[in-house]
Amino acid sequence: MITGQLKSRIDKLWLEFHTGGITNPLTVIEQISFLMFARMLDVREQAAEKRAQRTGRENSRRIFPADKQHLRWSNLVNCGAQEQLDIVQGELFRFFREEVVKESTLGKYLQDSQCVIPKASLLKTAINMINELPLNRGDTKGDLYEYLLGKLTTAGVAGQFRTPRHVIRAMVEMLDVQPTETVCDPACGTGGFLIETMEYLTRTHSSPELVHEERDEKTGEPLRDDHGQPVMAYPGDQLEDYRSHIQNDMFHGFDFDSTMLRIAAMNMLLHGIENPAIDYKDSLSEQSGLAQESEGAFDVVLANPPFKGSIDLESVYKGLTSIAKTKKTELLFLVLMTKILKTGGRCAVIVPDGVLFGSSAAHRAVRSMLIEDNQLEAVVSLPSGVFKPYAGVSTAILVFTKGGRTENVWFYKIAADGYSLDDKRTPTKENDLPDLLEQWKQRDPMADTDRSEKAFGVPKQEIVQNKYDLSFNRYAEIKYEEIKYDPPKVILQRLRELETEISHDLDELETMLERPQ
Repeated sequence: MITGQLKSRIDKLWLEFHTGGITNPLTVIEQISFLMFARMLDVREQAAEKRAQRTGRENSRRIFPADKQHLRWSNLVNCGAQEQLDIVQGELFRFFREEVVKESTLGKYLQDSQCVIPKASLLKTAINMINELPLNRGDTKGDLYEYLLGKLTTAGVAGQFRTPRHVIRAMVEMLDVQPTETVCDPACGTGGFLIETMEYLTRTHSSPELVHEERDEKTGEPLRDDHGQPVMAYPGDQLEDYRSHIQNDMFHGFDFDSTMLRIAAMNMLLHGIENPAIDYKDSLSEQSGLAQESEGAFDVVLANPPFKGSIDLESVYKGLTSIAKTKKTELLFLVLMTKILKTGGRCAVIVPDGVLFGSSAAHRAVRSMLIEDNQLEAVVSLPSGVFKPYAGVSTAILVFTKGGRTENVWFYKIAADGYSLDDKRTPTKENDLPDLLEQWKQRDPMADTDRSEKAFGVPKQEIVQNKYDLSFNRYAEIKYEEIKYDPPKVILQRLRELETEISHDLDELETMLERPQ
């Protein structure tokens, strides 16, 4: 979680670029990202040097050769302003383009990289500020990237916004991803799901005796997370047998935003994944060919696809609209996911609540597909504030397996996720995520029949009789004394969302009526 103090640092850095003559937000983000990347390369080199010293083995994966040591961040940061500008403009970016990316997917996103910072004083300020950022923590790097992207817009025109890392972590744990599998995010953004999958593998395949507390690289003090718990380091030594697969074949991410892809590729490289398949694709379009080329290709799909998005129906791959004739991206992505999964493959995906109970033919068709043609395992209701300050939309996590039969669906309602549900999102003691994961491991949808609890099972036949409605409140039995009324602001927000939903449905109906039969 990015703190107020950290936000202030980023805001100040942003302002420095603006006053220094770089006012295009995309350019600012790219330049800051490149400098962050330069620092993280050095952090990674230092870690490799310490590991080599500890094990007595030579560092065979060296980034900076002997004649390029002056390009390392730890040396660059101590140079004068003009010398920094000369090195960055004259050598560092060329080093990115020609050396760092020779055997990396990142190459396609760095091949045109260049320093456009015109003033030595601005570069010096930027380097000093970035040197103070806590980039030694994976979660913080992701939050910093996405806070920067948030300066472009609160939510993209297609409905994209940040997925909280602790929610991603719970989804990855629910699927229990294994190092032999292939993982895809067809709307990968900054790569959060893919990176958290790698971190999960590292946690679950580390020898217990090597696990230790992480410490601040400058002060040596133990690092703590937002809730005061120690941040642990997991060397992941047991992954060596799978390293080739992990580095070259395991991770696949697609997006139609080149800035997102550049950041995702950088982020993954900095997390030790050197050759992920991060590609530019409009995943839903006929032209991209994703559904055809990757049909039945992946063991695991993890995603938070765009909400409330709407695209040109004529450009959508016909194999998707044959299931649900709709322009709604949240529905089309669900169909896409069932196509790119292998039979027996698993998916965890975040959807807006409208997907669960929408009354249009397309909504019912997609829910029917999930239940009749696949094994829908769980519907996890998320609190409406989980995406604030980006959006207040109510959402849920769907977990399903491709193929098989749905007999019972397990429902769980998360009331709190460890953070306040207002725009500030400050840490709190109330957190249902640990309970979710514990109950998920022990679940028995046929035995969990008490619907006054936060978790219970519902037979398929009952769901079918309710027109495949998957909303938690449709089946929950709320005790009278537990009823809590939402404040007026929340009610108004839900009314606005319902108004938008109805408007989209009317637009689709109008389009279908105008189309020649």
